[in-house]
Amino acid sequence: VQLVESGGGSVQAGGSLRLSCAVSGSSLRKLSMAWFRQAAGKEREGVAEINLNGATAYAGSVQGRFTITKDKDENMLYLQMNSLKVEDTAMYYCAADPTLRPATWALLSKGYRYWGQGTQVTVS
Repeated sequence: VQLVESGGGSVQAGGSLRLSCAVSGSSLRKLSMAWFRQAAGKEREGVAEINLNGATAYAGSVQGRFTITKDKDENMLYLQMNSLKVEDTAMYYCAADPTLRPATWALLSKGYRYWGQGTQVTVS
């Protein structure tokens, strides 16, 4: 499975960005997917997840501002980010897990076998 992120960039606080993750080598119909981010000097954190069964989970810091969606026909994963804050600045990664994840694993990196190279988001 190969994952390629795009859509990052620089934006002013309050603005919006949509990140994309192109998936190849498998179908989104067979994958649980998530977005993670890592800010400079901080640990990687789970931002949003969509499980194989369609269940979604969001970090508290982005709840109500970010939306994870997937286009199964196009094999694309998206992260719509609205009302961006300076603290959203980070490298954003998409990740794939070819299993139905336990609810207790929500937003954890555990089990995510495939990772993209990341796309930088800078909010000023």
